[in-house]
Amino acid sequence: MKTRCKLLVIILSLLPLLANAQVRIERTFEKGWKFTREDNTDFSRKEYDDTQWQSVTVPHDWAIYGPFSVNNDKQNVAITQDGQKEALEHAGRTGGLPFVGTGWYRLAFDIPEYSPGRKATLLFDGAMSHARVYINGREAGYWPYGYNSFYVDATPYLKAGEKNTLAVRLENETESSRWYPGAGLYRNVHLVINEDAHIPTWGTQLTTPVVKKDYAKVNLKTTLVIPVGKHLADYSIVTELKDRNGKVVATDKKQGGNFDEGIFEQELIVTLPALWSPDAPELYQAVSKVYEGSTLKDEYTTPFGIRSIEIIPDKGFFLNGERIVFRGVCNHHDLGPLGGIANEAGIRRQIRILKDMGCNAIRTSHNMPAPELIRACDEMGMMVMAESFDEWKSAKVQNGYHKQFDEWVEKDLVNLIQHYRNNPSVVMWCIGNEVPDQWNGDRGPKLSRLLQDICHREDPTRPVTQGMDAPDAVVNNNMAAVMDVPGFNYRPHKYQTSYKKLPQQIILGSETASTVSSRGVYKFPVVRRSMQKYDDHQSSSYDVEHCGWSNLPEDDFIWHEDFPYCIGEFVWTGFDYLGEPTPYYTDWPSHSSLFGIIDLAGLPKDRYYLYRSHWNKNEETLHILPHWNWEGREGEVTPVFVYTSYPSAELFINGKSQGRRTKDLSVTIDNSTDSISTADFKRQQRYRLMWMDTKYELGTVKVVAYDKNGKAVAEKEMHTAGKPHHIELIPDRSQIKADGRDLSFVTVRVVDKDGNLCPLAENEIRFKVKGAGTYRAGANGNPASLESFQLPRMKVFSGMMTAIISSTDKPGKITLEAIGKGLVKGVLTIESK
Repeated sequence: MKTRCKLLVIILSLLPLLANAQVRIERTFEKGWKFTREDNTDFSRKEYDDTQWQSVTVPHDWAIYGPFSVNNDKQNVAITQDGQKEALEHAGRTGGLPFVGTGWYRLAFDIPEYSPGRKATLLFDGAMSHARVYINGREAGYWPYGYNSFYVDATPYLKAGEKNTLAVRLENETESSRWYPGAGLYRNVHLVINEDAHIPTWGTQLTTPVVKKDYAKVNLKTTLVIPVGKHLADYSIVTELKDRNGKVVATDKKQGGNFDEGIFEQELIVTLPALWSPDAPELYQAVSKVYEGSTLKDEYTTPFGIRSIEIIPDKGFFLNGERIVFRGVCNHHDLGPLGGIANEAGIRRQIRILKDMGCNAIRTSHNMPAPELIRACDEMGMMVMAESFDEWKSAKVQNGYHKQFDEWVEKDLVNLIQHYRNNPSVVMWCIGNEVPDQWNGDRGPKLSRLLQDICHREDPTRPVTQGMDAPDAVVNNNMAAVMDVPGFNYRPHKYQTSYKKLPQQIILGSETASTVSSRGVYKFPVVRRSMQKYDDHQSSSYDVEHCGWSNLPEDDFIWHEDFPYCIGEFVWTGFDYLGEPTPYYTDWPSHSSLFGIIDLAGLPKDRYYLYRSHWNKNEETLHILPHWNWEGREGEVTPVFVYTSYPSAELFINGKSQGRRTKDLSVTIDNSTDSISTADFKRQQRYRLMWMDTKYELGTVKVVAYDKNGKAVAEKEMHTAGKPHHIELIPDRSQIKADGRDLSFVTVRVVDKDGNLCPLAENEIRFKVKGAGTYRAGANGNPASLESFQLPRMKVFSGMMTAIISSTDKPGKITLEAIGKGLVKGVLTIESK
């Protein structure tokens, strides 16, 4: 009995601590949602019977399920920024998927943690689009921009001790986008419950004003929402800085003052700081506790990194005092066959692939990013240019952002900056992309200054840029001169002229290349082409074709390698994306871009190895193209290219040397600008090894690479493949989490009996999944394919595709079987933990 009494006393003494531990409660609403594509005002009512609606899990993109159709958002427009003079019928501009229209989501939920006197906030990471939020039948908030995160005060609408109902109406208008935007609650929804005094959403601002090797100063401003009648002097804050291992490295306590205007400001010192960089993404946490007397009112964690950024005229961009050149890509938000949803496994896979290529930065084109992307970039070491808008006041599409600009632009920009201003990966804000206002000398410069001033007000630590594609106009009307960093989209031949006229003495390639290619597809003759079309709706993977406004990769490499005032580039694009099937604007079927260095299935194209050979010099790259299955081309000229990190290589076809090639470092910008040099691939000779006169004969292609001393250091062979024999399955991860969200991306290859990829294979593969997983989606990277992403069958493209396997919420083994007619089946086991 005494033992029980003592135990009771201990439990009672712990109750205040247990209560304190629950001062901030966050729930993410994933399961239990109901969804319909119908529209009725009754759907907002708490009592409405939604039992017949579809059950879905959020994040959810209603449109990715298709079907594809030429009539989905068919746009009859002249794309002036692409040089079109007359309106054309654009069939697949937004991906040919049914994203237009209205969708409703409803969720019934209990909140036992909520009681009178507490505060509740609903946070939407993104909702596409024109979100109207209803709680228990009453409208609680509206946010039109589908890419932005936003929050609403749910306190006046929630019922303590009762079942509550959340309803969200979303509507996508026709001609509201230039690419596939996704649809629905495609990012997470959270409910946060606080005490009456609390730190609001995105209520901290952390900077590192002094960064040295032996110490760093950390400045933390924390906003506190307090009840009527209270003052900041009634509260105190205790902040602990913790390193990646959870060790406390600095502590500060501060009492609020009557003149602090609702903000605690603290300065802490970290000795021997571990600095954040792409190579070493060291992270810390600031854990802040707010007290009223001795009562804990809130606990808020701010992840951060210690790093400095600086742009020095004529010298470049400096991270932690060291010059670093942006080796960046532009990425749209969609994850190919997964659609617009924010899936952590898909995002982290993309970053892994990009980092292996040598990429160190992502531009979130042309919109606010998902929190999962920024968190992954923080943790994995990827710099970010966080972008905001594709339109300002002037329209690109009939129902674009220009309709909301006046009322919403500051709100949207403030949300973006407050959301991500503590993230070390974010090194630059981008306020716009190729806005038509750049042609308006009265409006463009003033709007640029207005938006840049908002960025500086909310975050004075980061530079601001925008992507401008009219260099002559923006230099002459001073729009470029307004910006912290003048960002130019394409036209690198204008860099020098712009540099001479601009005061910043810095040029950023905010969008570059727009080279087009289809993985494993090669066209003859091998000549440089612009906006070239073919009957199969593909582009050549010899990497010699580009858009009418753009160029080949080497036309950008040479500027950012040779001129210190050129601080780097963001290639259009890292991954193929849904929509904008340039140059096949008017040609159906064609539903996805061809710009990507990596295709829609996440499979690298040849161009990946060109960038890797230049950007990732620390790793060996030795890549041969094209494939060597050219029945019917025997004796015909079939050029061979080699992308390698080594300076020279020798090519052999069936044992016979085709000669040694060496990268021509004598090529400069000045001696390679004429039309003959362009046609003869003179700049390409500095970065790729090319045998333009080789002839095809069945057999073996071998390349031997040599270092700078002429020593043979690597070799690679490619063989003419035989008949398709069996299926290979290669997972990106063989162990995933049993959380119902995690994914394994499985590369599916059709190979001959010796394991050589069959590059012409088009076999349909059927998939079966057994055990603790499901088949989520698949893609083959073919922009002209209209096969469903979700059906467990698909034709391989150039011999390959990707199958995506999802865990369930139960651990166990997942078995994937891949079956194709006439092929030995492939079997793979994945473990879900």
